[in-house]
Amino acid sequence: MRAICLLMLGLTAMAVAQSAFAHKPSDSYLIVHADSSDDVMSGQWDIALRDLEMALQLDADHDGAITWGEVRTRKTDLFAYAFAHLGVEAQGHACRLTPIDLLVDDHSDGAYAVLRFRVECAQPAESLAIRYSLLFDIDPSHRGLLRLDTASGTQSAVFSPEQAQQTFALRGNSGWATFLQFVGDGIHHIWIGYDHMLFLISLLLPSVLVRREEHWIPVGTLRSALSSVLAIVTAFTVSHSITLTLSVLGVISLPSRLVESGIALSVLLAALNNLWPWVTRRLWLLAFGFGLVHGFGFASVLADLGLPQGALVLSLAGFNIGVEIGQLSVVLLVVPTIFLLRKSQFYRPWILAMGSSGIAIVAGIWLISRALGFGLN
Repeated sequence: MRAICLLMLGLTAMAVAQSAFAHKPSDSYLIVHADSSDDVMSGQWDIALRDLEMALQLDADHDGAITWGEVRTRKTDLFAYAFAHLGVEAQGHACRLTPIDLLVDDHSDGAYAVLRFRVECAQPAESLAIRYSLLFDIDPSHRGLLRLDTASGTQSAVFSPEQAQQTFALRGNSGWATFLQFVGDGIHHIWIGYDHMLFLISLLLPSVLVRREEHWIPVGTLRSALSSVLAIVTAFTVSHSITLTLSVLGVISLPSRLVESGIALSVLLAALNNLWPWVTRRLWLLAFGFGLVHGFGFASVLADLGLPQGALVLSLAGFNIGVEIGQLSVVLLVVPTIFLLRKSQFYRPWILAMGSSGIAIVAGIWLISRALGFGLN
């Protein structure tokens, strides 16, 4: 039992340590227009300046801010680096990628370099094979989000180290394939979305205890714990699904700094509630309220890609289901373990108290850095 407890503490410490340095998943947004009969296609590739800084050191004066002048002077290097990690083939023959223009644009999570280019193939393409490897050698969690516009509709895909090359038919496309792609991306985002995960864990830690006379008492049965967990998870799922949908569809839009600060605040308050309980019953209400804020965070990935309405429905559904699968995997890992540990002498002072303290410290750092615009995550 002690070994299991130490393992839990180790995993908690690792999660807290990693989360202190990472928040917004690294994504780039690649759009290819192949919707005409011409052999020449156009493309646009939005890559975060913070990611390019890791690869190319764009900040020439090392003042912590990347200016347009610093980006512009590295235009040739930037295109060379990007195209070394992107390849397009038609009918087994490589297509030529030709730079057109370089711009800078703001996304929900910061400034991005916008690379515009032509894709020239030797013959009309029935299908395209796209190879993507940007940043995989530096950050394996990086993902490339593709929107491919064809004469028969829009296709979407997610590139990862495991799926670095994919083939797309230009006449006819599989909605099922798009759906599955975004299910996988939803799972990926909940697993590397440390703030979302730590918020959920903060709510789960007291689920195997009940508060009586200002003391935490272990629950008697697993059924009692699962009843609390079901209410929490359901409330969080429903609430973030609402705002995820409304945000992606453009019904509601909030500033990124406000959303990210609100997410950090939710993690902080959930952790502090475990240390100084003021909400001891109906934790699902806390999960529902803050889940509304987390939904806006989930929405940034799909909103930045700018999918047309038809593809947006499938992508939104797949991504949301993927988030729920990832969330369920966290629950299935955490709840049985903490239920076994709930009566141990280590659980309340170490797992609950120390774990929540560590989460609160990290969330406090997040809140300050995001509210003030510091680049700590």
